[in-house]
Amino acid sequence: MTQIERYIFRIALGAFLTCLIGLTGTIWVTQALRELDLVTAKGQTLLVFLFITALSLPTLITVIAPVALFIACVYALNKLNGDSELIVMSAAGMPPRQLLRPFATLAFAVSVVVAFLTIQVMPSSFQELRDVLTRVRGDFVANVVKEGQFTALDNGITFHFRERGADGSLQGLFIQDKREAGKAVVYLAERGRVADVDGQTYLVLEKGSIHRQQKDSRDSSIVSYERYAVDLAAFTPPDSETIYKPRERSTLALLFPDTGEGYYRLQKGRFRAELHDRLSAWLYPLALAFIAFAALGDPRTTRQGRGLAVAGAVLGVVALRIAGFAASSAAVRSPGAVVAIYAAPLGAIALSCLLIFGGARVRAMNEGLGRFGRRLAGALRRRPLAGRA
Repeated sequence: MTQIERYIFRIALGAFLTCLIGLTGTIWVTQALRELDLVTAKGQTLLVFLFITALSLPTLITVIAPVALFIACVYALNKLNGDSELIVMSAAGMPPRQLLRPFATLAFAVSVVVAFLTIQVMPSSFQELRDVLTRVRGDFVANVVKEGQFTALDNGITFHFRERGADGSLQGLFIQDKREAGKAVVYLAERGRVADVDGQTYLVLEKGSIHRQQKDSRDSSIVSYERYAVDLAAFTPPDSETIYKPRERSTLALLFPDTGEGYYRLQKGRFRAELHDRLSAWLYPLALAFIAFAALGDPRTTRQGRGLAVAGAVLGVVALRIAGFAASSAAVRSPGAVVAIYAAPLGAIALSCLLIFGGARVRAMNEGLGRFGRRLAGALRRRPLAGRA
């Protein structure tokens, strides 16, 4: 790139990074606040909370990056025009393709990042998020038992604790195990804490006693202890097989699905739409950058307003996104609608290029038609006067 192209590229890149970081951070905070109950209500650690909310970042970036690029292009072109730099470049003979080059370079770089995130990173993050949330929801202590309540499970276990301590420990524990008919075991403890050992989850009881009632007998034994570990795997039902949704599966799994899977046969259209949505996502940054340049790339004097051009560009972007969503929805129902998923961004790029590179001819034609119309109107106004004379 030439020096002037690097100058334009730096302006657009700075605006893009500012918009991307600002919008992503703002939306990420709002999403993170929705998951705050992981710490407050479900007793998870801050690291688990941060890990779960961080898994949403790839999705946010792929959605926000094209919009941030569009805003950056609009800002850069308005700045260049406001400082009369576009007018000077045009007067110096700088062709539209040279002015477009830094914006197209930035758009292509953003498209590469979006393609990588959409095809590779997003499915992995969705799958990991599903696995983490499944483990969190399956946490017996965090989600099943309630403070101050006796919770009876279907497998014959009754669980109770008085309150949850500030450090996450359980105070005043009572556990009754009656899984074996005619035999009961009661665990009492001043406090307890969940611990993971070699992939197994245990409830470590401290300062308590175990009351055992012998089978088919009224005799019982009492054993005091300082520390005792209870396996929580017995408290939870066995895990069922996890079925991942189309967005949680890798792109390779969507390209070569297991056609014998029952879930695939029921959701075949969603698999098809998800695959082509991923493969077409990289086209949208290019389309939005071209729309912005087509609307605002022409030099104008400071007296000429650019509000209508900006409004037209925004409407074009909204129409493009609506067309993309409609095409994706139609692809779920019909394989033929897959073409529309790619036609929407490609059509926007083609139309924008027509306006960028053929705009001068169109404007010259409009000006010629305008002059012809004014002459014709003048001639028609003069004819009646000549007739009356």
